[in-house]
Amino acid sequence: MKTPIQSIAIFGAVSLGLVLGLASFAPVQAEDMQGSMARGGKLYDKWFAVIKAEKPKDTHSAWPASNTKKKGNVTWRCKSCHGWDYQGKDGAYASGSYKTGIKGIGGMANAEISAIMKVLKDGTHKLAGKMDEQDFKDLAMFVSKGTIDMSKYIDSAAKAPKGGDAAKGAGYFNTMCAQCHGKDGSLPKDMKKTLGKQMGNPWEVMHKIMNGQPNEQMPALRAIDRQVTVDIMAHLATLPKEK
Repeated sequence: MKTPIQSIAIFGAVSLGLVLGLASFAPVQAEDMQGSMARGGKLYDKWFAVIKAEKPKDTHSAWPASNTKKKGNVTWRCKSCHGWDYQGKDGAYASGSYKTGIKGIGGMANAEISAIMKVLKDGTHKLAGKMDEQDFKDLAMFVSKGTIDMSKYIDSAAKAPKGGDAAKGAGYFNTMCAQCHGKDGSLPKDMKKTLGKQMGNPWEVMHKIMNGQPNEQMPALRAIDRQVTVDIMAHLATLPKEK
């Protein structure tokens, strides 16, 4: 039979081991969450490209009849209704060709993943049967935990990044991005607009830098300090707008 002192020692050792075990496990969970959010961000962008599904041919039934400028598969993309800035009718899509009057997804921030998945599969969104459970979990993780307040980083009136250091951004870009995009931001060849031109929509650029490009080997910088993304955007704004 163990003495009280021995029992306390054993309990302390077990407790310490549990704490250390949880501490070593926590970073893995955080990394998995970052990866899930980044993949969810790509699904938010163009889910059918991420899962290599056939493009929807019809116009989504929830697409408002008041918007006749868009039709077909583009109306099935989450970003088309809720915006690159996640604010829907209260953000950059308050006007223009993507004006729908549909609200953003901010109201679902920190909501239960299961609750968001249920909404994604409902009669309005009509995504049930089009993606598997992991796809729904990743997209829901992005909606719940992965969106940011882009107004902190982008001046909406000027359509320009706030507080970005273009010189530092050049260093980051030339290290991480130029191999695929070229130093002038004109590659790959099938990219319709140069990166300089794409800065006309800084919300889209920020979303893609953080989460990557659907069905491409573009790295997601979500887990890196947000200032790096802002600095890269400041550099992109200096690049040629024409090829």
